[in-house]
Amino acid sequence: MLREGQILYTYLHLAPDPDQTKLLVESGATCVAYETVTDAEGGLPLLAPMSEVAGRMSVQAGAHHLEKAQGGRGVLLAGVPGVAPAKVLIIGGGVVGDNAASMAVGMGADVTILDRSIPRLRQLDNEYEGRARCVFSTNAAIEEYALEADLVIGAVLVHGAAAPKLLSSNLIKRMKKGAVVVDVAIDQGGCFETSKATTHDQPTYIVDGVVHYCVANMPGGVARTATMALNNATLPYAIALANDPVGALFTNPNLQNGLNVHKGSITYKAVADALGYPYVPADEALKAYAQ
Repeated sequence: MLREGQILYTYLHLAPDPDQTKLLVESGATCVAYETVTDAEGGLPLLAPMSEVAGRMSVQAGAHHLEKAQGGRGVLLAGVPGVAPAKVLIIGGGVVGDNAASMAVGMGADVTILDRSIPRLRQLDNEYEGRARCVFSTNAAIEEYALEADLVIGAVLVHGAAAPKLLSSNLIKRMKKGAVVVDVAIDQGGCFETSKATTHDQPTYIVDGVVHYCVANMPGGVARTATMALNNATLPYAIALANDPVGALFTNPNLQNGLNVHKGSITYKAVADALGYPYVPADEALKAYAQ
């Protein structure tokens, strides 16, 4: 249905999706991905609202699936007086991880956040004032805290690229039976070796006694909240593209960073590298568009 001269402006997540990428390349359309549009600080303003929603939902979903009837260990996230709270491990301290931590801390869980940025860990440590451990992420740290955890939330992001596999199948096998893993990175291929995309209708499956919640498009479960949050962020860019697509893409470098496919070329390096396409820089690919 798409053709040359049309603009597709939405979430694309192409790096783990060769079939979609092939079809978009063949269409000749101009494809702008929400998840790679940047702001002046290098952040991802169109991904942030959905990351906030997914981060908060991850704890809500994890707490529910820790219940015995859902296949979980039968653990209450907050515990009760005389009974220790659940241990929650959050891998990644970005927008998803921060929002997950906020929920988990608020519910009274025993929370650990892993991240590879010391400045980010300092920010989180100041934010949570000792209510969450902020630990540098290494393979050893992931193993140590995952084996203790009742709930593990995968909150990693590599801009525009496939997510790294941070929990191996062997590590999953050694985790507590009835523990829950929530893979928020599933839209980017997932960050657990045993992850496969699920739906809101059938959100979980069990591998080696561990409950996996790997719903693609988690915010779709709270569509009203998600839609309003997303529209707030995406509408100004949509208006700019509608009024003057050539000018908007040329004059706004942050919007140009969102260009992933243009007239048969892959214009985002992480996608090209992940899928084996030649990479054409966005400004180079757009020159013909302006003529």
